[in-house]
Amino acid sequence: MLQENAMTDEITSGEPSLGGDRSLLIVDDDRPFLTRLARAMEGRGFAVETAESVEEAVSRVKVRAPAYAVVDMRLGDGNGLDVVSAIRDRRDDARAVILTGYGNIATAVTAVKLGAVDYLSKPADADDVLAALTRADGEKVAPPENPMSADRVRWEHIQRVYEMCDRNVSETARRLNMHRRTLQRILAKRAPR
Repeated sequence: MLQENAMTDEITSGEPSLGGDRSLLIVDDDRPFLTRLARAMEGRGFAVETAESVEEAVSRVKVRAPAYAVVDMRLGDGNGLDVVSAIRDRRDDARAVILTGYGNIATAVTAVKLGAVDYLSKPADADDVLAALTRADGEKVAPPENPMSADRVRWEHIQRVYEMCDRNVSETARRLNMHRRTLQRILAKRAPR
């Protein structure tokens, strides 16, 4: 009991006015990641529900809007921002974090406008998620210890466009305005650090 109270106190420090509600909805179509994160967040004192699609998540939100949410940006049946929007429509004090494998500024801005409190790149660990969910409004985020290099950002952008084009090299090269052979060489290399 004493240990549980210490964990509760740790979570409530810096928590915005949500009282004792520790309901957390995690939405991700990557089942192993979803399971690991759910277990980790339960261990940090949250009452976790999970969903693997936009449709499933929105139906859960209609039954009971959670106090917290961790939502993957790209889901098999749509955009995770639709889940954040559904949560904000039913509960304006909810705190949502968007997770994505392909970060970009435009989607981060959209996520924040829809009510997300943070935007984390995958793979994010449970400590990063907890910090983002419980950070007080206006509290500054410490800069990352190992920020991505410009080469890595460029490589991830190319990978994202390549996936959006269903792995079609010619279409990807056209959209990126680069020569097809140059793109093939980039895709054949490993990701830069």
